[in-house]
Amino acid sequence: MDKSGTIDFKLWWGLLGCAALMIAILLAAPYGDDIQFLSDAGASWYFWQLPEPTAITRASAWLSYALHQLAIWWLIYWAQSSKLSYTQGLHPVNRWALGVNAVFVVWHIVQTRLWYDGLAPDVSIWSSMGSVAIMLMLVVIMENQRRGVAFGKKVSWLSEAGRFLRKYHGYYFSWAIIYTFWYHPIEMTLGHLLGTFYVLMLLLQGSLFFTRTHTNKYWTGLLEVFVLLHGTLVAVLSLEGHNGGQFLFGFAAIFIITQMHGLGLSKAARWGIFTAFVIGMLLFYQDRPMAMLDEPLRIPIIYLVFVPALALLALALKKFSKLPLKD
Repeated sequence: MDKSGTIDFKLWWGLLGCAALMIAILLAAPYGDDIQFLSDAGASWYFWQLPEPTAITRASAWLSYALHQLAIWWLIYWAQSSKLSYTQGLHPVNRWALGVNAVFVVWHIVQTRLWYDGLAPDVSIWSSMGSVAIMLMLVVIMENQRRGVAFGKKVSWLSEAGRFLRKYHGYYFSWAIIYTFWYHPIEMTLGHLLGTFYVLMLLLQGSLFFTRTHTNKYWTGLLEVFVLLHGTLVAVLSLEGHNGGQFLFGFAAIFIITQMHGLGLSKAARWGIFTAFVIGMLLFYQDRPMAMLDEPLRIPIIYLVFVPALALLALALKKFSKLPLKD
């Protein structure tokens, strides 16, 4: 996917826009301070939702989400139908995508202030978390030809699935990002703020299709690794008694196994990162029960199972949908 490691000005301007939206979120606060939330009911319960949603609160979230989603899907279709080539600058459709996403982000701030709720009362938290997890695993398949799947080694049978996903991934990725964005109301906890900033960066990435920035290896690498910081922090802050080791070392293991091999790091740098990972894990778990030692393996095992399964699903979709694959 990546052809260049140069970070250009439009990315910096985009990140400045993300920062401006975060400032707007801070200035518009507070959001749910006057709401009496229901008691936390466990891992499947999403705490930040109205105790008694109404037709208006539901309609405000679902209609907003649907309009946002359909608008971006239409822009992706427009871009692909126009047979655009990758350029350093912005196509008109990129400006439309940036504008549409910015408008709906601002509207979500207003919508939260007015009615608070997102999609959470009607759909499971696992649908939001799972959609983004699948997106990250699809990236592994798409990047197989460039960086391999494990320690730089390419898996030949994933190539065709990766080619199919590189052409059509925008429809799924935009759904995963926009659905997750509207699942949550805007909130001021550190976990929410970090998650919102992550989604804003993903929306920025999704708006830059058919530009060189969209395939920049350092930028896309940052987007993949950012889940390590977000997942660990949310686990520590939100899950009672959770130390975050599963997310910290699990996603760090994915970085070492797969992601860092696409960054052009020297052999010494890769060994240094691996050594720091091992030392950090030994220090972290030295005083913890033996039963917790499987934590760093959980996320890599999930990837090991689901990456080939998703590749097979992509191949089946390619075969039975008969979607064109010509670039």
